[in-house]
Amino acid sequence: MQLISRILRVIRANLNSSIAGAEDPEKILEQTVLEMQENLVRLRQGVAQAIATQKRTERQAAAANSQTEEWYRRAQLALQQGNEPLAREALTKRQAYKETTTALFSQIEQQNDIVARLKKDMRSLELKISEAKTKKDMYIARARSAEASSRLQEMLGGVSATSSLSAFERMEEKVLQLEAHSVAIAQLGSDDLETQFTSLESTNVDAELAAMKVQVLNEAENTQHNNLLAEEKQNTAQPPQKQLPKTQDS
Repeated sequence: MQLISRILRVIRANLNSSIAGAEDPEKILEQTVLEMQENLVRLRQGVAQAIATQKRTERQAAAANSQTEEWYRRAQLALQQGNEPLAREALTKRQAYKETTTALFSQIEQQNDIVARLKKDMRSLELKISEAKTKKDMYIARARSAEASSRLQEMLGGVSATSSLSAFERMEEKVLQLEAHSVAIAQLGSDDLETQFTSLESTNVDAELAAMKVQVLNEAENTQHNNLLAEEKQNTAQPPQKQLPKTQDS
């Protein structure tokens, strides 16, 4: 765990340094995950080397233990043959291999602890990397959202409230001027049209009055003519009355 703690401290220091330097958060997170993966590769290599060393030590311990048994057998053989000095030398040799075997087995126990700790650290780092990848996507999304929000605030902050209100007031005044100008033009146009139509209407009245005079005159003449024709027709239609002879009574 101490190795992982050192790795995380280094990564955290690099991350804080990058943030302080106003670097791109997305690049920082990508680089951090990449460094963690590289550290995981090195840690796996360390675990593999520790296991290989452990296996080699186990083979050495097995060989030393075999030599211990072999020199014990030789000591027995020398003693059986009555060669006590040779048996003593064999036992001395056996004692050296026995001490070597004990030391190697003690080293194997230490290596077992180291390998177990490295494997635990490796699994912990793998879990950290998995969490970092998940958080990376979330932080990148949040960073992009914050950046977009910051840009929007900068855009909005670039237009002050005073200048905005002033702009609206100027536009309102401009619109009112345009509306007043439009109304004035409409009124002028309406007055001109009204004058023209009034002129036309007065002309029409005069013409109509003259036409009515002609019509009245014509009607009077027609009436007089018709009356004359009626009288002539009536005179023509009645025969002259014969005068009856006067009687004696009359």
